[in-house]
Amino acid sequence: MPRQSRSPVAATSTSSGNESTKENHVRGSTRVKMEKVKQRQAKVKEENVIRRARVRVDEEDRRGHERLIADGADADAEGDAEKEEDDEEGSGSPKGRKRARVNTDGDSRSSQFQDGDILRSITLPRDPSDGFIPGSIVRIQLRNFLTYDYVEFQTGPYLNMIIGPNGTGKSSIACAIALGLNFSPKVLGRAEQISAYVKNGTSDGHVEIELKTPPGRPNLVIHRKLATTGKSTTFMLNGKNATGKEVSQRMAELGVQVGNLCSFLPQDKVSEFAMMTPQQLLKETQKAAGDTNLTRWHETLIGAGKESSLIKEKILSDHSQLNQMNARNAAIEREVDRYHERRKIEEMINVLKVYIPCATYRELLARYNELKEAQRKMHQKVLRLKIKNEPAHTLLNTLKSDLKDKERRREARKKDTQKLFHDVQKLYDSNEQMENHADSLQSKLEQLDQTEKDRQKQIRDLEGKIERMEEEYNQPLPDEIVAILEDKNGIVRRQKAEYTRERTEINARRDECDGRLKEKMEEKAVVMRKIEQAQRNLSQLDSVEHQKLQRLAQFNQDTADAVVWLRSNKHRFRKEIIEPAVLTLNVPNGRYAPAVESIMNGDRFKTFVAQCREDYDLLNELINDQGALGRKAWISTWFRDINTTPITEPPMTQDELQALRFDGYLSDFVSCPPAMLWFLKNEVSLHRIAVTLTNNAVDVSKATQAVARSGGAAFIVGSVINNVSRSRYGRKAISNVTRDVGRANLLANHGVDADAKRRLESEIAQYKVAVAAHNEEIEQLKEQEKQIDAEAKQNDELGKSIKDRMDAALKARTTKEKLKQSTTREKNILRQKRAAPSAVQERADIRVELVNVARRRVKVVKDYLAVVKQIVAEQQETTRIGLEFVQISANRTALEQLCKKKDEKYNRAMDEFAKIDAEYNEAKKRSKEALNDSRDALNTTTDEVREQYQEIQDKRTEYEQALKLAEANGTAPPSAEGVDLRTADEYRAELESQQAQLELVSKTQPGVIEQYERRKKEIKQLEKTLEERQRNAAKIERNIQQTLNHWKSALEKLVGSIGQKFSAAFDRIGCAGEIRISENEDYDKWAIDILVKFRDEEKLQLLTGQRQSGGERSLTTILYLMSLTEEARAPFSLVDEINQGMDQRAERVVHDNMVDVTCKDDSAQYFLITPKLLPELKYHERMKILCVNNGEWLPEETRVGNLMNLIEGFVSTRNRATNGQ
Repeated sequence: MPRQSRSPVAATSTSSGNESTKENHVRGSTRVKMEKVKQRQAKVKEENVIRRARVRVDEEDRRGHERLIADGADADAEGDAEKEEDDEEGSGSPKGRKRARVNTDGDSRSSQFQDGDILRSITLPRDPSDGFIPGSIVRIQLRNFLTYDYVEFQTGPYLNMIIGPNGTGKSSIACAIALGLNFSPKVLGRAEQISAYVKNGTSDGHVEIELKTPPGRPNLVIHRKLATTGKSTTFMLNGKNATGKEVSQRMAELGVQVGNLCSFLPQDKVSEFAMMTPQQLLKETQKAAGDTNLTRWHETLIGAGKESSLIKEKILSDHSQLNQMNARNAAIEREVDRYHERRKIEEMINVLKVYIPCATYRELLARYNELKEAQRKMHQKVLRLKIKNEPAHTLLNTLKSDLKDKERRREARKKDTQKLFHDVQKLYDSNEQMENHADSLQSKLEQLDQTEKDRQKQIRDLEGKIERMEEEYNQPLPDEIVAILEDKNGIVRRQKAEYTRERTEINARRDECDGRLKEKMEEKAVVMRKIEQAQRNLSQLDSVEHQKLQRLAQFNQDTADAVVWLRSNKHRFRKEIIEPAVLTLNVPNGRYAPAVESIMNGDRFKTFVAQCREDYDLLNELINDQGALGRKAWISTWFRDINTTPITEPPMTQDELQALRFDGYLSDFVSCPPAMLWFLKNEVSLHRIAVTLTNNAVDVSKATQAVARSGGAAFIVGSVINNVSRSRYGRKAISNVTRDVGRANLLANHGVDADAKRRLESEIAQYKVAVAAHNEEIEQLKEQEKQIDAEAKQNDELGKSIKDRMDAALKARTTKEKLKQSTTREKNILRQKRAAPSAVQERADIRVELVNVARRRVKVVKDYLAVVKQIVAEQQETTRIGLEFVQISANRTALEQLCKKKDEKYNRAMDEFAKIDAEYNEAKKRSKEALNDSRDALNTTTDEVREQYQEIQDKRTEYEQALKLAEANGTAPPSAEGVDLRTADEYRAELESQQAQLELVSKTQPGVIEQYERRKKEIKQLEKTLEERQRNAAKIERNIQQTLNHWKSALEKLVGSIGQKFSAAFDRIGCAGEIRISENEDYDKWAIDILVKFRDEEKLQLLTGQRQSGGERSLTTILYLMSLTEEARAPFSLVDEINQGMDQRAERVVHDNMVDVTCKDDSAQYFLITPKLLPELKYHERMKILCVNNGEWLPEETRVGNLMNLIEGFVSTRNRATNGQ
C-alpha cells in the first residue's frame, strides 16, 4: 500500500534569482541571475514612481477616507457654498485640492478625490529587493495537516502554479492559507470544524505562513496550532502569542481577502461563484478591486436609499392627509369668513349697545338740568300769586266747611229714612208670604179625600201579593236538590275531590310534557341557528366580495370597519360612496393583476371616493372627526369635481400602441365603477400606462421616446416597469428608471379555503342529524300531549256535570231565600201604609194652622202703620236741612266766582308750573333710568370697550368745554375732527344698520369654527412635520447624490476596465462576453450582469448556475477573475481547479491569458491550483511552479532532493545530444 506520510513540494522557477534558492536547496544559474539584475536596474525608475504612489495611498488608507455622507449639517447651504468656492479655484492652482469639511474632532482633513479623477486603490508598493508586495505569501509550513506530515516551501511573488495528481494535497494548500490566516472554514466549503483538518492518526498539527511586510519591517510569521481535541486554537505572531482578533486585524491592514470569492476561490466554491446573484457579484467585486471606498459608498447608498424610500412614503402619506385636510378646510372657509364677519358686526353691535344708553343719559341729563332751572323759577311765581289771593280763599274755605257739615247731616237723614222704607218693605213681604201659605193650606184641605182613597187601595194590593208569595215560599224543594245541598253521605264531595285530583294529575303531566317539548324546541332552534350560521359562512367562503373584505381587514382594519359601517349608513349620503379599490377594482384577465397592483400604492387601494362635496365632508366628519366607528380611526377619502378637473391625455394613440406591440393601457384591463375609474385616472394615471405581458416584445428605446413626448409616463414590458421622465431644465434630457413588477396580492384571486369548506359541510351534516333526532322526540311529545288532552276532555265533562247539578241546587235555594226577603220587604211597606194617620185628623190640623196664619197677619199690619208714621217725621227734618244746604251753597258759588276772577293769573301760572314740574319729574325719572342703563352697559361690557368709550367721552368733554369757552370769549369754535359728536338717535340708526347687515350674514353651523380651528392647528403641525421630513429627505438625497457621484463613477470605471478585458478575452477564444452594470432605484439591487455567448447562433445570455454548462461556467469564471486581477487590491489571489470541464482550446487560451495578466510588472501574487497541464503551454520567467508529489518511496528526511537540478541536468543532456547530432 502506498503511504502518504509526507508530501514534499518541489518548486521550479524559470527565474531562480527571484526565489530564495538556499531555502529550497536549489542553485540557480549565474547567467540567469545577472539577466535578472539587469532587468531590475533598467526598471528602477518606474518602480520608484509606483512605490511613491503606493506609499501615498497606503498612508491615506491608514488615516481613513473622509466620510462623504455627513450625519449632521455638513451638507447644508454653507457646505454647498464652500463647494462652489472650491470649484472656482480650479485644479491648476497649488491649492486646487478640495478642502475637506471639519470632522467630529474639529480637525480638517484634505480630500484625496477630485470629480472625474477617482484614484484606483492599488496594493502596497512592491519591495524591489525580492519583488514581493506586502501581504503576499513568502513561505508556507505545514505539519500534520490533512495529507501532509510535514512540508515547507517558498512561493513566488507573481504566478504560482500548484500542480500534481488528484489526491496529492493541492487543495490542502488552499485550506492551509485560509485557516492559517484565521479565516473561517466556511470560505472553503468543506468541514467547518478546525479539528477536522488535523491529519488522521495525529493529535495536533500546525500551519505557519510567512507574509511579506512593507520594506524596513520584518516579515510577518503567523503560526496557528491545531488540535483534534477541543474547539480552540492558538496563534503566534513572530514567535509571540496572539489572539485571533489580532491576526484578523493584521490581515485587514495588509488587505488580505480570503473570504472574497473574487480573490480566493477554493475548489468547493467554484460552483458557488457561478451561482452568485448579480447583486452579490457586484458586492464581492467591489471588495476585491477598485477604489477602497466602493463598498462603504455602496453600503451608505443602500442604507440611505432605504431611509429615503421610507421618508418618501411618509411624505406621500402626509401630503395626502394634508391635501385632504386643506380641502376640507377650504370647503368651509367661506363659512368661517361669514363667522368672522358676523363676529365683527356683533362686536360693533355690542359697542353701540354701550354707546346708546350712555349717549341717551348724556342727552337726558342735559334736558333734566334745563327743566330743573325752569321749574324753580315757575315755583317762585306761583308762591307770590298764592299769598296775594289768600283772604278770599280763607272765607271760601269756611263756606266749604259749613257746606260739608250740612251735606253730612242731610245724608245721615237720608240714610235713616231709607232704613225705615226698608222696614216697611219687609213687613209687606211677610204679609204676602203668610197669605200665600194660607192659600196652600186651603188647597191641601180640598185634596185630602182623594189621597185617602188611594191609600186604601194600595193596602188591599199589598195584602194579596204577600199572601201569594207566602204560599210559594211554603212549597218544599225537590228531594234531589235537598240531597245535593245536604250531601249527608258525602257523595258530591267525593266526586268533586276525585275530579280535582284527576285534573291536578292531568295538569302536572301536561306541564311536564310542555316543558320537555319547549326544551326540545329550543334545542332544535339552537341547532337550526347553527346550521344557518354555518350555511352563511359556507356561502361567504364562495363569495368573492367576502374574501376581498377579509383581505382588506388584514391590510387595514380601520378601512374594513368603515366599509361595514358605510353599508349600513348609505341613506345618510346624497350619492353613493364608492368603496376602496381593493373591493371595487377587478382585473378580469388575472395576468394583468400584478402590473395594476405594482403601479398603485397602499393608500390608493384603501381610498373611499365621494361623488359630491357634501358627501366628502360628511364622511370625513363622521368617521375621521366624530369617531362613528366607536374609536379613533383615520380613513383616506378623495373627491374631485369631474366637470372642473382636467385630465391628461394618454401619451400614445391606439395606432402607436399597436405599432410598438403594446397590449393596451392598464385602464383597458380593469373593471370598476366610473367614479373609481375617474379616481384612478387622476391619481394613478391608469389610462396613460401602456402594458404588454410579453418580455422583449417592445423596443424600449422607441417606447421611451414616444412616452417622453408628453413629458413622461410609465409603461410596462413583461415584468419590468419603466418610469420615463423628461428634465425641465437645460436640454430636456430623458431618463428611464426601471423596477420589477411585484406579485399580485390584493388583486389576486386566492380561491376558496378547502379545509374550511369541508369543516363547515361536516358541521352542517352533524347539525342536520341532531335536528332529525330532535324532530322525532318532538313528535313523540306531541302524541303524549294529544293523549293528555283526551283525558283532560273526559275529566272536564265529569267536572261539568257535577258543576251543573251543584249550580241548579244552589240556584233553587237562592231563589227561595230571595222570595222570603221580598215577602218581608212587602210586609214592611204594608205596615207603613196601615200606620199612616187618618184624613179627619189631618183636616183638623190644617184648620188650626189657617187660624194661626190669620193672627200673624194682623200683627204685621199694626207694625206697618207705626213705621209709616216715623217716615213722615224724618222727611220733615230732612227738608229743613236741605234748605239750609242750598243757602250755603249759593253763597259759596258767588264767592268762588269772585275768587276765580282773582285766581285766573294764579291758575295760568299754576298750569305752567304743573306742566314744567311734570316734565321735570319725567326727565328726572328718565335720566335716573338712563343712568342705571348706562352703568349696567358699562359694567357688563369688556374692558376694551370701556376704555374705548372713556377715550371718546374724554375727547367730547374736552371739545364741549373748549366750545363753551370760545362762545364766552367770542372766538372761533375749536375743530371737531376726531371727536365723536353723534347723538343717541344716530347711534340707534347705526345699530339698526348693523343689525340689518347681521341678518344678511347667515349663521354658521355649530362646531364648524371649532373644527376649522382644530384642523388648522393640525394642518400647521402636519406642515411642520412634513417640512422637517422634506428637509431630511432633501438632505438624504443630497448625501445620496454626493455619494452616488463618487461611487457610480468609480464603479463604472472599474466595471468598464474589467469589462474591456473580459470582452477581449472572449474575443480571443472566438466567443463573446460582456459585463454591464444593472441599475435600480434600490441601490441594494444594483448588480453586475455577466453576459456570455459561446455559439454563433446564440444571443448574449446572462450567466447563471443553470443555463450554461459546467465548462462554460468555469471558463467564464476564470476569465472574469483574470479580468479582475489587474484591478484587485488583495496582495494575493487563488483559484483551485478552475479549468475543469474546459476543452483544450479554451484551457490553452485561458492559460496564456493568465500568464500574461499575472506576470506583468504591477501584478499581484497569484495561485493557480490544477491537476493537469496541456503540453507546449506558454510560460514566463516570473512564474513559479510548485509540484506536489506523494507516494510509497518518498525519502524519510526532509529537504532532500532538488527538482531544479534534475530539470537543468535533463536540459543539458538534451542539448548535448542535439549538438552531437
